[in-house]
Amino acid sequence: MGEIERPDADPRQLRVSDAERHEVAELLRTAAGDGRIDLQELDERLEATYAAKTYADLLPITSDLPAHRDAARPPAPRPAPASSQITPGGPREQRHLAIMSGLDRSGVWTVPERLTITCFMGGANLDLRQATYAAQEVVITVNAFMGGASIVVGPHTHVVIEGVGIMGGYSGPSGLVDPELDDSSPTVRVRGIAIWGGVSVERKPRPDPRPTRHHRLH
Repeated sequence: MGEIERPDADPRQLRVSDAERHEVAELLRTAAGDGRIDLQELDERLEATYAAKTYADLLPITSDLPAHRDAARPPAPRPAPASSQITPGGPREQRHLAIMSGLDRSGVWTVPERLTITCFMGGANLDLRQATYAAQEVVITVNAFMGGASIVVGPHTHVVIEGVGIMGGYSGPSGLVDPELDDSSPTVRVRGIAIWGGVSVERKPRPDPRPTRHHRLH
């Protein structure tokens, strides 16, 4: 199961290093030398400092000291760069059922944050190359029973496969082009279960947006 870094995660829950624990310990010793805390408080706070695992554990230890702003400061959350593929306010959730039939999506459309497709002796074809996304990360759940789904993404889309196959499977992303990913790339998580069926993800070039002109020969 693939994992990606979430730029909007709470920075207080990140792990602290030994160097940061030592920095807080030095601040506490300085505070004791200045008379701001007594020796008993120093011992208690030092014990809590070296037991701290996250920034959330360190912050209360120095919150009442003047210099606490210079220690135990978690890194600012890294905002995801704006992407032209993201459409804020798009659909939150959609569900589709394909029973002995098919579902096709291509061209310009918006992928919801949560898209669930159930295929029973049917299939789905999703082309995301010209699509926009309702969020920086969207989840496509495909449950295929004696059916399957084909998902096509462009070079700029990050893909995480988390599906489970039983006499079937999930594959990809394979493709004709190499990925061109950066911090603004939207993420598509593909989940679900495939029984006697399959779900594939393929990476292809974006289609040429220029209209095709047909010339009549005289």
